[in-house]
Amino acid sequence: MKRSVKLLKFLFWSLLTVASGILLVSASAYLYLSPSLPSVESLRDAKLQTPLRVYSQDNLLIAEFGEKRRSPIQFEDAPTHLIKAFMAAEDDRFYYHPGVDIMGLMRAAVQLVSSGSIQSGGSTITMQVAKNFFLSHERVFSRKFNEILLALQIEQQLSKDEIFELYLNKIYLGNRAYGVDAAAQVYYGKAINELNLAQIAMIAGLPKAPSRYNPINDPERALIRRDWILGRMKDLGYVTYEEYIDAISQPITALYHGAKIELEAPYIAEMVRQQMVEQFGPEAYTEGFKVFTTVNSELQKAANLSVGNGLMAYNERHGYQGPVTNLFDNTPEEGWQERINKTPSTGILLPAMVTRVGEEDVEIGLRNGNVGKITWENLSWAKPFLTVNSFGRTPETPSDVLKTGDLIWVRVTEDGNYRLAQQPQAQAALVSIQPENGAILALVGGYNFYDSMYNRATQAIRQAGSSFKPFVYAAAIANGMTAATIINDAPIVFDDANLEDSWRPNNDNMKFNGPMRLREGLYRSRNLVSIRILRQVGISKTVNYLKQLGFREESLSRDLSLSLGNVSMTPLELASGYAVLANGGFRIEPWLIQRIETTDELIFEARAAIACNESCIASLNQDTMEIEGEEESLLFSNPVSNPVSNPPLDEMLVQENASLTAPNDQPVIAKSVMSPQVNYLMNDILNDVVWKGTAKRAQALKRHDIGGKTGTTNDSKDAWFVGFNPDVLTAVWMGMDDFSTLGRWEYGANAALPIWVDYMHTALDGKPEHKPTQPEGMITLKISPETGKLALPGDPNAIFEVFRQENAPQQYSDESLPSLGEMDQEFSPEDLF
Repeated sequence: MKRSVKLLKFLFWSLLTVASGILLVSASAYLYLSPSLPSVESLRDAKLQTPLRVYSQDNLLIAEFGEKRRSPIQFEDAPTHLIKAFMAAEDDRFYYHPGVDIMGLMRAAVQLVSSGSIQSGGSTITMQVAKNFFLSHERVFSRKFNEILLALQIEQQLSKDEIFELYLNKIYLGNRAYGVDAAAQVYYGKAINELNLAQIAMIAGLPKAPSRYNPINDPERALIRRDWILGRMKDLGYVTYEEYIDAISQPITALYHGAKIELEAPYIAEMVRQQMVEQFGPEAYTEGFKVFTTVNSELQKAANLSVGNGLMAYNERHGYQGPVTNLFDNTPEEGWQERINKTPSTGILLPAMVTRVGEEDVEIGLRNGNVGKITWENLSWAKPFLTVNSFGRTPETPSDVLKTGDLIWVRVTEDGNYRLAQQPQAQAALVSIQPENGAILALVGGYNFYDSMYNRATQAIRQAGSSFKPFVYAAAIANGMTAATIINDAPIVFDDANLEDSWRPNNDNMKFNGPMRLREGLYRSRNLVSIRILRQVGISKTVNYLKQLGFREESLSRDLSLSLGNVSMTPLELASGYAVLANGGFRIEPWLIQRIETTDELIFEARAAIACNESCIASLNQDTMEIEGEEESLLFSNPVSNPVSNPPLDEMLVQENASLTAPNDQPVIAKSVMSPQVNYLMNDILNDVVWKGTAKRAQALKRHDIGGKTGTTNDSKDAWFVGFNPDVLTAVWMGMDDFSTLGRWEYGANAALPIWVDYMHTALDGKPEHKPTQPEGMITLKISPETGKLALPGDPNAIFEVFRQENAPQQYSDESLPSLGEMDQEFSPEDLF
């Protein structure tokens, strides 16, 4: 008996000593570690690393940037089965323990003692939250003790539902997916509340080992894990037996789903990405910014298609350069389909292999075993390409073009048929803006962003050619000339000892038409007329006027070549200049970012300066209106350089007068830089470019409220068309990246203008005609087209012309005309330089 009592006393004191030792070690560890523990309160304001997302103005996703894909959800929005599935998989006693599950820790301790290493962590969901937010994933004791201490603190300060919500949004679930909703998108392409029970259980099985139980990487092991979780849910009473049986019978349906891009606008996305990184640094990728742009999704789709079709049309005009390769020559038969499947699409082109060449058509094999046919109608264009200026004989049968085994490119036509195609050698850019305020509606920087990220709409500095002429003519009218001023379209030679050779400017058709009105000189794009106009006005006066419109002085050549468009700029810069013509004479800045927000905060909202004439101003509240102008204006909180001064790309994305502060409803009025009278006359003349001049293809739109100007530079290195009505302005450029020629028969009218027309069909569809209102101070008179003077009564050739009142002609046409000598005075060398 005494021995039993002594044994009991020994055991008691031994256990007490061990307990005291454990308590002492624990207390010491707590005292040592607790000062370094982070504040649990910071969890309430925890910023989950959510990627940067870019949207169109109508909320379609354009791009997602960031290493971690995450879409945070609220606990109350989480499906009940989701909560139960994670509890069954990770912590079924979550709502009953204080943050630490003693039974789980004892099980982990036994494994540690028996194996000498940590086999399972015994972690509760709360402990996992502590680890995921504050601690490393190193499997050492000190980290586990910190985890326990933090879990106990978290349970004291946060509710169980708050803890569970943090867990669901933070947990890593493989394939860059952080949080359950991101995982639902990655594996199933759906939101979490759209998944069935089997799919939810599959996601709940991922936290244990995202790579090992991944249904894409290892479907068999993932299926075992899923079914185990479903069994646990049944045993715990979370689902009925019938639900369990139905769920385990479901096949694995997981596939990798990248970010669900809803609108293809990669050049826009990259512009925004650069601006966001410039503004916010690396945090741009993790703070969950949502950037809503000014881009209209329907117009962007039309722009993509129009540029692609325009480049394909250019290709077809210059002949076929042959197939990519012939698979019969270098690929075993069993590898043909795999080769096609692995060949990525580029732009609107799809890879295909010729499987049969018939007398009237060609049969093709496409990706994934699909088949198709190219009819002779969609093949007969393919004359052999020889040079950019020549091609071979017209093919007569499909066998003249293709043979069996050829790996080719095809595109889908509007009627759903396949058409033979090829990678374009030329490039094109399109930028469309709203003239009233400069908002970018659509932008394409080249044929295929993924082949070349070079954004030709904002980075390609190209010579403007004749598309720049309207600004020279506007300067002339502003300085007293009229649309009826007679200018001599005749050859001229400039000789100077400082020149290696004489300059002999010509018209593009090498023909000369003699005296003609200024209006006709512009809509027919006569080079010699432009030169004489610039000389008559004066280079200094013209340059000063162009600077007023927003053009950089350093880009403006101070010689007579300025009249021919010897000015280099990007398509976006040229569009900015044309906006002055389209909006009534106001200088605006192009801008792209409409607003920036996070889940719970509006970070930025643009406040664009608007073109607003006198009647518009009268309709605004005068007490809340500001006029854009001098530097002291409070609106210049984020100033940038002039709209056509080729500023850095990032400076053109946020509107000049916008501030990274709370939105302000105060309207901002853009600065007027062209008189309403000059603007009206220029619009009237540019409308004639469509109905009488070089842009007759635009008549296909059947609208009388559009105007614009073609442009072609020397040796056809650049082809342009910039056109507009008061609602939409669009600039199109085509050229070669290496500045080589497009070909001797390529002009703005047949290279760029068809792209513009194709796009504007969509941009103006359903919009009523919107013609500029004639301002005060204008008068319409009958004149003689030969003299530009007032027509005599009864003159059968008389026409109407519009004038500013102060510049209206006073003489009748029977009075003597100026002599050719007076119209064509000698040029001096200083006019050239």
